[in-house]
Amino acid sequence: MSDVKPFLMFQDGKAEEAMNYYTSIIEDSEIISIVRYGSNATGEEGTVMKAVFSLKGQEFMCIDSNRKHEFSFTPSFSIYVNCDSEKEINELYEKLITNGQVLMPLNNYGFSTKFGWLNDRFGVSWQLNLPK
Repeated sequence: MSDVKPFLMFQDGKAEEAMNYYTSIIEDSEIISIVRYGSNATGEEGTVMKAVFSLKGQEFMCIDSNRKHEFSFTPSFSIYVNCDSEKEINELYEKLITNGQVLMPLNNYGFSTKFGWLNDRFGVSWQLNLPK
């Protein structure tokens, strides 16, 4: 086994937009590689056939699905982020919640200094934590 990565499947050609957004709001993050569907491929030309990006060193894979599915992302899988400061958790929460959905608003729930859980505008679930 060479490695293990979380894998995100986007629909409607949103993979590249999501990667660009995530890497722009989280420091020390980057898009590592993108392979696009060509003119004779099974997916829409120019969309993401396979990509790898990293957030703070954690690599993720993603695609734009070439088929419509009856499912999307679910909060049962989420990206868990330990933040270093209250300013950082507040800013990241505000950026990710734009056009998204609150699952647990930022608050002190007793198990950390501050915690929030949300689905972003792409449907990806995030748990943001400021440890005690």
